[in-house]
Amino acid sequence: SQPELKSENIAQALQNTASYMRPRISKQVELNLVGFEKGGEVWAQFNPSLLSWVLENLLRNAVDAMEGKGTITIILTTKTDSVIIDVEDTGKGISRTDMRNVFTPGFTTKNRGWGLGLSLTKRIIEEYHGGSISLLKSEPGVGTTFRITLRSNGK
Repeated sequence: SQPELKSENIAQALQNTASYMRPRISKQVELNLVGFEKGGEVWAQFNPSLLSWVLENLLRNAVDAMEGKGTITIILTTKTDSVIIDVEDTGKGISRTDMRNVFTPGFTTKNRGWGLGLSLTKRIIEEYHGGSISLLKSEPGVGTTFRITLRSNGK
């Protein structure tokens, strides 16, 4: 069944997920939020529990890529008709040969992993939310940025 999309404050939803994740990840990982002014409201159509799962998956992957220490920055940007969420990490980066496969079901660079997280993330964002997710940039030894774009409803 199709999940229900609601018009909600995406800034608050992302802050809630970040607050949930902070005690569940390494204390040596700094988690920063940029573009989340106090009391700022950014409205979009989304399913809160699915979007939270997507962000959680990206954060867990980032923590793994940084081997438990580094910085993750979630950047929220608004355009006229869209909301952009960038998740940047200071991890080991993704090799050029692996970049085209990151969203392929079964692809993983982890010793223990099913390779389903990013493929499911892509499906949730694209099929259920009508948005897009991409590997914006990655540089070995520097870090990786994933970008999610969703439609805003300009409330």
